[in-house]
Amino acid sequence: MKEKLFLYIAIMIAVPIGGELKFYPFEGDMRVSLGTPIFFFILLWSKKLHPLLAGMAAGLAVVLFRVALFSFSENIYILKEAFLLHFPVFFYYLTFALLFYLFKIHTLYSKPFLVGLLGVIVEITASMIEIFFRSLLSHSPINLSTFLTIGIIAFIRSFFVLGFFNILVIREARLSEGQQKKRNEQMLMLISNLYVEMIQLKKTMKNAEYLTSQCYSLYKELKEEQQEKQANSALKIAGELHEIKKDNQRIYAGLIKLMVKENLSDFLDIEEILQVIIKANGNYADTLGKSIEITSFVTGEHPPYHTFMLMSVINNLVANAVEAVHHSGIIQLDVNRNQDMVIIQVKDNGPGISIRNRQLVFEPGFTTKFNHEGAASNGIGLSYVKNAIENIDGRIKIEHENCIGFNTIFSIEVPIRSLTQGG
Repeated sequence: MKEKLFLYIAIMIAVPIGGELKFYPFEGDMRVSLGTPIFFFILLWSKKLHPLLAGMAAGLAVVLFRVALFSFSENIYILKEAFLLHFPVFFYYLTFALLFYLFKIHTLYSKPFLVGLLGVIVEITASMIEIFFRSLLSHSPINLSTFLTIGIIAFIRSFFVLGFFNILVIREARLSEGQQKKRNEQMLMLISNLYVEMIQLKKTMKNAEYLTSQCYSLYKELKEEQQEKQANSALKIAGELHEIKKDNQRIYAGLIKLMVKENLSDFLDIEEILQVIIKANGNYADTLGKSIEITSFVTGEHPPYHTFMLMSVINNLVANAVEAVHHSGIIQLDVNRNQDMVIIQVKDNGPGISIRNRQLVFEPGFTTKFNHEGAASNGIGLSYVKNAIENIDGRIKIEHENCIGFNTIFSIEVPIRSLTQGG
């Protein structure tokens, strides 16, 4: 309510003042002012205003403003004459607003040329109505020349307002598009991380199912040997494992619903995937106070790849590289195609991985990362990556032959079919 009131007040201030900013491009008293463009622009811009109320507010404000100016400049005792001179402008703004409302111009933003033409028609009609009321007092006839002049002015002003309005609309659309793109990138990164967790969850479900079966088999064997106490313990363990499996299934189903609900593309070009990863990890490096240049090179023809599957593994490796580089460095992502395989390399010029540790980095629990208090990381990142890649028939390794300028190179090979089928 306060916002609407503010808009109406703005109209009652801006339109009268704009109306006094005028010039006379033609002979006679035909003037061109900014009052109409301002009023037309506000009607186009604000969808919260009712055009008829706005028209009455603008018309009344313009009449009072001009009468006040006339009184101050001429004679305060001839208010009646001042009112009779300026009251026709009220019908101009009222007619303008009425036609704007009847033509439903605020619903035609997708057809700017039509909006412009209707704006011309509205202004010409409103001007003729104003001239009609003025002619009742002055008895001056409306000739063709006056009509043509009004039409030219209306055309120029209408399309000027429309052009300015479209510039603002385009700018707003770009800002909105940028915000939506940023949100999508954040969701892509979040869901790609969830995707890795889903793979581990699926593996846990299989393990729980296998252990449940084994415990139930043990229960039957103990039952046959009449070891009731041990048999009941085995049955209890089997039941608890079965409950764990069901809990994991519910979590898994919830994660799938979340991914579907976000309505993000399941498949993207490799360049788009890398762009999101580079941007996200560039921000991550900034939060760590590091200056890291992350680049990518793609060679060969590539189909759209499964977004979350590929993004999850590459992002984990790049994030590790960001953490490994000390203060400044370079991370390079290379993607190329070798027949039916896609080969991805993540390179960095950090301190590197010792030959001894290369055999251990993919083992669960292994880590070389410690915080300021000396506590070790949980060490599950690379083991997750390895499981995710092997889950799609791929493999990951650390290159022994280091390229010039890079100390650590993780190389991934995955069948293209695994990245182009439904996840």
